[in-house]
Amino acid sequence: MAQIFRAKKSTKPIRHIEVLIDSMDHQGRGVARVAGKVCFVEGALTGEKVKGQVLQDKSKLLEATVVKVLTPSPERVPPFCEYYERCGGCSLQHQQLDAQIETKQQAVTMLFAKFAGIDQLPWQPCIRSEPQHYRRAARIASLHHKQSGHLQLGFREKQAKKIVEVSHCDVLVKPFDTLFDTLRNKLNEMSAFKSVSHIQLCQADNGNFVLLRHTRAISDEQKQKFVDELKEYVVVFDDGETAVSYARTPYYQLANFGLKLSFTLANFIQVNQQVNEKMLQQAVDWLELSGSEKVLDLFCGVGNFSLVLAKQSNKVIGVEGEAQSVAMAKQNAQTNQITNCQFYRFDLTESIASAPWFDPHADILLLDPSRPGALEVLKQLPLTQFKKILYVSCDPVTLARDSKVISQAGFELNKVGLMNMFVHTSHIETMALFLRR
Repeated sequence: MAQIFRAKKSTKPIRHIEVLIDSMDHQGRGVARVAGKVCFVEGALTGEKVKGQVLQDKSKLLEATVVKVLTPSPERVPPFCEYYERCGGCSLQHQQLDAQIETKQQAVTMLFAKFAGIDQLPWQPCIRSEPQHYRRAARIASLHHKQSGHLQLGFREKQAKKIVEVSHCDVLVKPFDTLFDTLRNKLNEMSAFKSVSHIQLCQADNGNFVLLRHTRAISDEQKQKFVDELKEYVVVFDDGETAVSYARTPYYQLANFGLKLSFTLANFIQVNQQVNEKMLQQAVDWLELSGSEKVLDLFCGVGNFSLVLAKQSNKVIGVEGEAQSVAMAKQNAQTNQITNCQFYRFDLTESIASAPWFDPHADILLLDPSRPGALEVLKQLPLTQFKKILYVSCDPVTLARDSKVISQAGFELNKVGLMNMFVHTSHIETMALFLRR
């Protein structure tokens, strides 16, 4: 007879500790010392005494979460979101906004000292946006509950796969912030939509797009009924097999540069429009291009930096690993009548020995990698040919690590600044300018 395995419920007793937080790490967690171990405490601020529940007890470190704040920091503020204690979207709403930025700056400084051996950083003012309703793109989790027959809709719980059902989200742009109940009700009215695995929201300059990813077929009649119910939105369906059809292609404009960039919802774009526009202007200001330079833009996406810099320089070569993004970047260059910009698809983690895009005369290098950073390509490039290197980072650890390679190649860190792309979260976006010595 077959035996069914059932996991035993944990009998480990809940363990609490009281600690004094002496700093915060790059993930926004409080850092303390307990019996010779480093202790990371989620939800704690520098200078606070807290009671925490131990989540992990490893050989050299502890991980815990705040149960009670015994001595609060002056930086502590009430979170503005009613779902904050459960939702995994934001993690720093309990800290004043200015203090959030200062904490992130301190974290980057410590990481540069640790990984790059650079102790003094030439900090520039942080790029900011509105603290609420700043996020133009987001992914909503969806799950069909078999017992109740109800389709859950919301965000993932902190450190869990459970869904926190929300009715609003104050960091999303309007009118996405209050769309949840409408979506939930409409989806639950039609049984065919129980296979919706998640929903993607994106505000473009030509509409508010709602993309439904589903794992089973939905009839055209049912799709049309749903579209008719959400007339003020541009609804798109994706079954993961057939090509996604758009009633109109989304785009965003960069008014300061006279550019219009089209994209699909499969492409990466910066979710904070205000910060993106200021970031591009800062890149132009820092690089101080004269018009004669040749720019190599690695991890170029749909051409966000490439097309802006093409207007400021002699030539731009953009390289990206995603085929859809390269195709869209080429289209954007054509749409904007930019002829001094070339785009190539290439995996930048591979050998560049025979790369068709490499130009030995390029003198400006721009890097905008994803979280893993740009180490593989930096180790291969003849960095000494460049006069300036601009590194746009979404992970301070890999930025600090890669900065060591750049520094050892004969460059000096000239400017560094935060870009608060994801307000009230622990995500750290940084721009760093290196000049050849």
